[in-house]
Amino acid sequence: MHGEYKVPGGKLVVVDLEVADGRIADFHLAGDFFLEPDDALADIDAAVTGLPVEADVATIAAAVRGALPEGAQLLGFTPESVATAVRRALIVAPGWAEFEWEVVHEKAVSPAMNLALDEVLTTRVGDGRRVPTLRIWEWNESAVVIGSFQSYRNEVDPEGAAKHGFQVVRRISGGGAMLMAANSIVTYSLYVPASLVAGMTFADSYAFLDDWVLHALRSLGIDATYQPLNDIASSKGKIGGAAQKRLANGGVLHHATLSYDMDGQVLTEVLRIGREKLSDKGTASAAKRVDPLRSQTGLPRAEIIERFKETFTSLYGAKPGSISEEEYAEAEALVESKFSTDAWLRRVP
Repeated sequence: MHGEYKVPGGKLVVVDLEVADGRIADFHLAGDFFLEPDDALADIDAAVTGLPVEADVATIAAAVRGALPEGAQLLGFTPESVATAVRRALIVAPGWAEFEWEVVHEKAVSPAMNLALDEVLTTRVGDGRRVPTLRIWEWNESAVVIGSFQSYRNEVDPEGAAKHGFQVVRRISGGGAMLMAANSIVTYSLYVPASLVAGMTFADSYAFLDDWVLHALRSLGIDATYQPLNDIASSKGKIGGAAQKRLANGGVLHHATLSYDMDGQVLTEVLRIGREKLSDKGTASAAKRVDPLRSQTGLPRAEIIERFKETFTSLYGAKPGSISEEEYAEAEALVESKFSTDAWLRRVP
């Protein structure tokens, strides 16, 4: 059995193994990482050999860590990344290159329609009716998008939202509220099969699915990093955050919102949680917590989006795609039945 795992921001970890009597046998670790001392490689191989095939990531990583000699240096990989590669080998998880990919960047639609498209397209990828897809959002209205489990009244100031023209909508993924002013945000969604992230911890899958955007940001001169669990940041501040939803049919939604421009004062007037987080720091620090792409690059939003599309296409061989009329119609129906309803918006009062 063969498994591979590219560490986000790090190196490729490759494992080969056999299974005998329910245990891992003949295990060998390889990759383009750095490891000192040299003979620590044999220690890792010995630690994994003999583990039960049911061992999870935490158990395998603990075995690897416990076998390392004192002072061992692992550069570009971790015991957890070895464990992830093992799990992916045992379940024969495919990599990015084993799928056909599409990039979709179409007309502006309402915030609720964007959220409905996320559910529709994730479902279709899970059902096998659509190839895995990267979609760049476009919208023509400002919105506050709250997480699936957030309290409406605790997160949003209705008067502030109305004053600044922000519609409030709720998405199907968890996480925190996002202030999405028109033309001031770059948002994308990935619709992928669960097999792509099989064998990974939930936390590891976040960084894995956003690794491509770090490449894109670095090509723009931004020293981008991933901060667990779900933040994309640079040395100058937070750039954005990601969220996920996994459907029962095997579809995975991973979407991220990156700030292109922002008004810290508006943030604190629209989001109640913004006031609480900044209550001991002063309103002015809202703008300091986030360092938008516009200030870091000086580039138009459209040019940044084009770089994102070019990077994803070059890494994974993606082709331009489109949303079908049937998919739009299905999403429109979902807006009416779910995303535009008060019952959905206030499902957590």
